[in-house]
Amino acid sequence: MENERIGTETEHTGVQIAHEEISPVRQVLRRVLIAAIVLVVVVLIVYIDRDGYEDSRGDEISLLDATYYATVTLSTTGYGDITPVTAEARLINILLITPLRIMFLIVLIGTTLEALTARSREEFRIRRWRSRVRQHVIVCGYGTKGRSAIRSLIANGTPADKIVVVDPEPRAIEEANSLGLTGIVGDAGRTEVLRRAAVERARAVIVAANRDDASVLITLTVRQLNPSVPITTSVREEENANLLRQSGADTVITTSATSGRLLGLSTDAPRVVAVVEDLVTGGQGLDLHQRPVTADEVGLGPRQLRDIVLSVTRSGRTLRFDDQLIGTLQADDVLVVVRSHP
Repeated sequence: MENERIGTETEHTGVQIAHEEISPVRQVLRRVLIAAIVLVVVVLIVYIDRDGYEDSRGDEISLLDATYYATVTLSTTGYGDITPVTAEARLINILLITPLRIMFLIVLIGTTLEALTARSREEFRIRRWRSRVRQHVIVCGYGTKGRSAIRSLIANGTPADKIVVVDPEPRAIEEANSLGLTGIVGDAGRTEVLRRAAVERARAVIVAANRDDASVLITLTVRQLNPSVPITTSVREEENANLLRQSGADTVITTSATSGRLLGLSTDAPRVVAVVEDLVTGGQGLDLHQRPVTADEVGLGPRQLRDIVLSVTRSGRTLRFDDQLIGTLQADDVLVVVRSHP
């Protein structure tokens, strides 16, 4: 049964690309209004030129007759009981009423065609997105942690169209779409869901699940599908951090332990907590940045730079700013610095 259910799913199942959606009611009302305007224009044209028309009984054309003629003419029914008989009336039919008839039909038929082709257009948009998406960030979980991670990504320069959200709740994905993010409805612990998110071409994966067991499963699945992608995972309990590292996570953030340390510091060192909060809040005050050493910084000591250097990564090893092994900066060093947000 499970295999049959999976077999019915396509690579596009659950994918929702952000775009402005006009409600079907508004679309229909707009087309009805255009059709009504066209009908009124034709009625006025026929009624003003009523002397050029003749009905089958030879009576004078009334406003009701003009409305009747406009209706059957625009709908291409054309019973022939009212006809233009003068050259002027026929010329007006050719130059004005015929184009209006075509416009009237396009408006009415367009509503039906749009409803029939909406699914095809959405499939095309998803196919085009899948063919172009690469070097994107996948955020698994759109809860409090996931939303905060996305705000930080955007604050640090990651475009919204380079972020893909995976969450099992359709309402969460709708909210992500409203912010311009691509969303996929599904369990990030399942292989087919991550493949829909093009995890093989992602530049990073953030696991922000609400449960540690879910984080482990997602991390294992991501690592199986993409052995080289950097994975950052949050974990509630510190005792599960090693398990997540063994599962393939490159960075593990213990949320409960971090919060507990800040709560403890807030009693005796509240200013320390304020600075830490400032550092982790992007886009204001002090910001943390990771950057390579520039050419004019090579040969200098970490304390000689304008930016405040916190650590130096060299040959895969991270050294604190006061480590004697740093000596002077080298060309391949990567720095973590503190700088003031402009």
